[in-house]
Amino acid sequence: MGKSGKNHWQRVYGEKEPTAVSWYQPVPKISLQLIRSTHIARDEPILDAGGGASTLVDHLMSEGYTDISVLDISGKALERSRARLGDRADAVTWIESDVTEFEPLRRFALWHDRAVFHFLTKSADRDKYIEVVCRALQPNGHLVLATFGPEGPERCSGLDIQRYGVDELQKLFGSRFDLCSHELDEHATPMGSKQQFLYSWWQKTS
Repeated sequence: MGKSGKNHWQRVYGEKEPTAVSWYQPVPKISLQLIRSTHIARDEPILDAGGGASTLVDHLMSEGYTDISVLDISGKALERSRARLGDRADAVTWIESDVTEFEPLRRFALWHDRAVFHFLTKSADRDKYIEVVCRALQPNGHLVLATFGPEGPERCSGLDIQRYGVDELQKLFGSRFDLCSHELDEHATPMGSKQQFLYSWWQKTS
């Protein structure tokens, strides 16, 4: 995404409350269901990519997961979550980075993303993302990925996006991951409109 992407998301989270953005979820039900389905232990490391102001971290902590990292290109988004969590924020690792430039210092049992991949409209950036995910995940680690679906919006937050069907994702991830499950969901935005998301759960093949 680069500097322009960082500036864009800094502006978004500087101007809008997290509850006002179209992708806001008070409870990220499907993400939580898929994470539970992996059966990773509660003390295994989880990374939420693009999770800046998402409430996923709150719910994971409430369910007893103890090793959570949240990565986002926007420091302002991370600040929003830290403020919301209060003292609990000290138990989370906060990482301000462009995901395509992220250099993981450890390996994770699970990588979750509901916010980043569909904004990568250039094939070079998608390739970088997949390489980062593969480096960051443990052998047989899990990827829980949500993108805009085939009938999702063509733009989001003023930016072009890439919509996906499961076949397109299979072409990108299938050589390194096994597809465990997938489902479409109609997300109701705070403004009352609908956005189609495609949720998929993958397991790294080595």
